[in-house]
Amino acid sequence: MSRLILVLIASLFLLPSAMAQETEITFTAQSGETVTAYEGRFDVPENRADPDSRMLSLAYVRFPATGEHPGAPIVYLSGGPGGSGIGTARGRRFPLFMAMREFGDVIAFDQRGTGASNDIERCVSAQAVPDAEAIDDAEYAALYRAAAEECRAIWESQGVDLRGYTTVESARDLSDLRRHLGADQVTLWGISYGTHLALAAIRELPGEIDRAILASVEGLDQTVKLPSRTDAYFARLQEAVNTQPEAAAAYPDIAGMMRRVQARLDAEPVLLEFPLEDGSTAPFLLQRRLMQQAGSMLIADPGSAAFLLALYSGVDQGDYSLTLALLQRIHTPNETITLSAMSTAMDLSSGISDERLARFEAEAENGLVGRYLNSPMPQIRGVWEGFDLGDAFRQPPVSDIPVLVLTGTLDGRTYPGAQAEAVSGLSNVTHITVVNAGHNLFMTSPEVGEAMARFMRGEAAASDTITVDLPDFTALPF
Repeated sequence: MSRLILVLIASLFLLPSAMAQETEITFTAQSGETVTAYEGRFDVPENRADPDSRMLSLAYVRFPATGEHPGAPIVYLSGGPGGSGIGTARGRRFPLFMAMREFGDVIAFDQRGTGASNDIERCVSAQAVPDAEAIDDAEYAALYRAAAEECRAIWESQGVDLRGYTTVESARDLSDLRRHLGADQVTLWGISYGTHLALAAIRELPGEIDRAILASVEGLDQTVKLPSRTDAYFARLQEAVNTQPEAAAAYPDIAGMMRRVQARLDAEPVLLEFPLEDGSTAPFLLQRRLMQQAGSMLIADPGSAAFLLALYSGVDQGDYSLTLALLQRIHTPNETITLSAMSTAMDLSSGISDERLARFEAEAENGLVGRYLNSPMPQIRGVWEGFDLGDAFRQPPVSDIPVLVLTGTLDGRTYPGAQAEAVSGLSNVTHITVVNAGHNLFMTSPEVGEAMARFMRGEAAASDTITVDLPDFTALPF
């Protein structure tokens, strides 16, 4: 009898208290604050379709409820894919994790393949994007496809069943976590990819989800964002910049500046000397692709967008100091392509439909960040044959559970119109727009936490908008 069957049979006869064996710990946040919490683990099959699947040990930290009448456990789902829920709880959102304890146990969960739930090494491929050689978008995509093929072979030779790293399998992990905790239902609290997983769980686990808080929503058909919506984001950014006279004077036409810089680099890339730690330099060819990739990285939040504006402005004027500063933070000379099994597999399996891909390719030709917002998707789409979950997976879930959606107007990763589409099948949605906030909106204002608390208490929202201050777009965030 397979190990999987034995585990499933055993779980039927274990009481919740016996299954949820935990260790008391002192949890220390990055701020230095400490709190008593409980570490736990539970086992799941790597691939539920394989009766002989190896088992994965998934980790979480439970912060006990503090309220008099706690509800369902609140499971935090990190973004990425690839982010650690436990790691997030240690960071800037620690106070929010503590505040949510009023409504139930708060579970900082490391999804399969992430954080303390990951036993797969990152794959360092033999493929490298040349530093000082001009290559086009097709050649860049080919290098990533070759790296993905190479890494798949490496991971599978190590006994990893990549077919288990899909959002559907992760949703089923949430069902196992619920049983492990001895709960009838769980509340889901997610951001970015965490909302993608939450939406899949709402569909996959009817009756098991009490309610959900979703911020910066990524729909099941939105692993790859449309370039036209990214361009619309830049129009909103321009409107925000125009409210600050000094910034408006510095950046009167953001889109025009970006297109001008990209066209010039396409026609004549610039050879830079990249400073190394030993004091020497290495050649680096600045091409249009790098500027588009920088745009993709820096538009999540308004503060980082300020750096992007200064970066483009510098290149526009022939000043490459900020470009070199950015390269020193993100680039290792002659580095080969490195991939994570979980994030690569999750994106490939969630995929993109033929129709949406055709629209993406048409829009990318003239889009301000081209094909790079979600690179290496869709560049590697289909590289692992038969891995895509299909168009049925990508349909919006239908449910009447209470859902709170929080959307930032200056979110450069997930866009307001797309977020509304992502939850279009949900009939009991409270939607709050956080004006001037970006992708990482939870800690932008105390009002965000207050709105979450009202939702958890079952109260109506105080307002459908929260307004936060804009950063100074002429000041660099780092």
